[in-house]
Amino acid sequence: MRSVVRSVRQFRSAFQYRWNYTYDGFPIRRDYWCNTNCRSLYSLSRKVDVCECRHPSQMISRVMFANAAKATHRELNQSGPLVEYERRISAGELLDGDTSQLGSLAELQRLYDELVEKADACRLDRYATSEKAGRSRWLWSRFIPQTSYAPVKGLYLYGGVGTGKTMLMDLFFDQLPCNWRKKRIHFHDFMLDVHSRLQKHKGVADPLEVVAGEISDESLLLCLDEFMVTDVADALILNRLYGHLFSDGAILVATSNRAPDKLYEGGLQRDLFLPFIAALKERCVVHEIGSSVDYRKMTSAQQGFYFVGKHLSSLLNQKFQELVGEHRAVQQEVEVIMGRKLLVPLGANGCAYFPFEELCDRPLGAADYFGLFKKFHTLALEGVPIFGLHNRTAAYRFVTLVDVMYENKARLLCTAEGTPVELFERIVTISDAQQMAPRTSSRSRKSDDSDICVDNELGFAKDRTISRLTEMNSREYLEQHAAMLAEKPVVQEHDNENALQA
Repeated sequence: MRSVVRSVRQFRSAFQYRWNYTYDGFPIRRDYWCNTNCRSLYSLSRKVDVCECRHPSQMISRVMFANAAKATHRELNQSGPLVEYERRISAGELLDGDTSQLGSLAELQRLYDELVEKADACRLDRYATSEKAGRSRWLWSRFIPQTSYAPVKGLYLYGGVGTGKTMLMDLFFDQLPCNWRKKRIHFHDFMLDVHSRLQKHKGVADPLEVVAGEISDESLLLCLDEFMVTDVADALILNRLYGHLFSDGAILVATSNRAPDKLYEGGLQRDLFLPFIAALKERCVVHEIGSSVDYRKMTSAQQGFYFVGKHLSSLLNQKFQELVGEHRAVQQEVEVIMGRKLLVPLGANGCAYFPFEELCDRPLGAADYFGLFKKFHTLALEGVPIFGLHNRTAAYRFVTLVDVMYENKARLLCTAEGTPVELFERIVTISDAQQMAPRTSSRSRKSDDSDICVDNELGFAKDRTISRLTEMNSREYLEQHAAMLAEKPVVQEHDNENALQA
């Protein structure tokens, strides 16, 4: 009862003023009640300057939901993602999220509490089981097939771009005990590791079983960010890989832009992928973040190092030289996965320079990009084109490149033929294509329409890429990048040691 009274007092004291605001230059009046507490806060993605303002129904829902969640959690443990979330809000480190995010936090807290309660049954403590017992289990499994599904279901969290999925994942993972067998990794990076292990066990009767055994021995709790299947090779092995992982007791926590039933939609041999979707829904609680807010776009967006227009190579080169400073930019090689090497046209002082064609019009993939950003923290990319049917493959690589850069918190300088939105205007989903006005004849079709690319995966991925490009050129992102560089120890660079002779 006291909690209810406190809640009433909280939202009653907030109902003080009506609000006039401007949207796209037009003043609009709304009957929003708000307090006038304007602060610099961190959203679930980045720091923003905001004035707290909500409709009464949203404020009532938020206050009562949070209080109920807190009261329930006090009966359990004083730890977990929800407690840490409230602490960061109180400290001014996070922007108070909407009810959709709070619902996702409740799911993460539920999972956290179940894992803590059943940690022994889930075999999460890496030190609890002796090496001898592990060898004994492995020996028996050679003769008697064994399955040991985890007593706790995982969580598959999906929703629109910029809604805070990655931040929620990190919030959850950071609260887990350090002695647990756990791993937090980007999905691209995870699959690269799987393919690398498969290569190592080539010739074994069932290499996927061996790889799954290795992974589950290292990490039974797998937290995979940006779960997205576009590669047919990945699609064909996921069902058997996760079949082994789940039977070994692995627990999956994943974030994605796509609902499970929409994964690999329209892909080659998708019928072989469908059993994985069924297993995913059986072993994970599926939860959607219903928020329509893109928190990345709430940053103070500015042009940054994103230059729109043709014939700007001299400007990009000038900015690149300013970042390189006194170091001499030379041709270099970067080692990537399985002994492969990537040629960098120009590199110095942690900065790499590439024409777009060299990085996205060649048969390169996530492995090459991860290798590149292990050595370089800044990329100057010249000549990003408008994407369409004629360069769909390059568009896929560009999406992957931006994902890897964002995951590594890298800085992007680029020249492009259009803004992030304009780059992907000709990429549409099947649903978008069906809503486009039909043409009466081929003569009445605009010349641009012949380059329309109807691709569901790329059509969904483009929203994430646009959102990330917007954030990567915001003041907050660039300041965080500068702070990250300042924290790194200064290492004397010897460009000539790894450079190739021109």
